[in-house]
Amino acid sequence: MKQLTPHPWDALDANLKVGDHVKGKVVVMADYGAFVEIAPGVEGLIHVSEMSWSQHLRSAQDFMKVGDEVEAVILTLDRAERKMSLGIKQLKEDPWETIEVKYPVGSKHTAKVRNFTNFGIFVELEEGVDGLIHISDLSWTKKVKHPSEFTTVGADIDVVVLEIDKENRRLSLGHKQLEANPWDEYEAIYTPGSVHQGTITELKDKGAVVTLAEGGEGFATPKHLTKEDGTQAKEGETLDFKVIEFVKETKRIILSHSRTFEEGKDDVKPTAPRKHNNGGRKNETAAINNVAAGTSLGDIDALAKLKAQMEGKA
Repeated sequence: MKQLTPHPWDALDANLKVGDHVKGKVVVMADYGAFVEIAPGVEGLIHVSEMSWSQHLRSAQDFMKVGDEVEAVILTLDRAERKMSLGIKQLKEDPWETIEVKYPVGSKHTAKVRNFTNFGIFVELEEGVDGLIHISDLSWTKKVKHPSEFTTVGADIDVVVLEIDKENRRLSLGHKQLEANPWDEYEAIYTPGSVHQGTITELKDKGAVVTLAEGGEGFATPKHLTKEDGTQAKEGETLDFKVIEFVKETKRIILSHSRTFEEGKDDVKPTAPRKHNNGGRKNETAAINNVAAGTSLGDIDALAKLKAQMEGKA
């Protein structure tokens, strides 16, 4: 019987074209998309990638269900093959078209943590706008080994825009830049030779991480963890530490507890006895005496004359 009636596609409005808006009802759902009937017997596919500007992989069921009335934009139209693809994200402006207006470099925003990698945190500022906070841009002072130590998936995090890559739709974001760099202040506080109180927060084979009272962390090697009674400092102990090296560029503070009591004891070294010089006369007399000690009785007259000559010069 159906062969006796025109095919629904043949009855489709001849003026319908790519870019036009159409309305229809969702008739079939699949993980990859939804089929929408825009006219009796005429269906178009809205692929899941055309449902949102977001690049996060999601299921079509997150956006619609069978029976929903939807509006869509025609993306492709092939009357010969009787195929049509539709999109709904095109009903909204692509946020990346004006990304530098809404998210200029230096602007501050609140984002949602989406997932972690070893090198940073991927966050979403709004649907379709994602960014990366590199692990080195999380904290000025805390050494973060993995982003999961810093926050959790789904949590909000404040960020500042560092760089925009419009072509690749990427934002470089920072969290630590919301605060002033404390290392500018540390440079004046932790001068080499200064002494500060610190708590050993982590012990490693190569030494200890020390959290300093004025802020920041330093490192002390095992030989610099020896206490005055000869024992080794332990994790959790709060002690005085002397700064033996400060490098702002690499954010490195090298500390020593041992130097706080070792230096000073040996600062005043015993002074060696001073050798007095009473002139050449004493030296000459000594030389004569030395010579005399090795002479025979036959040489005494000669020596006596030599001595008389020297005394005459004085």
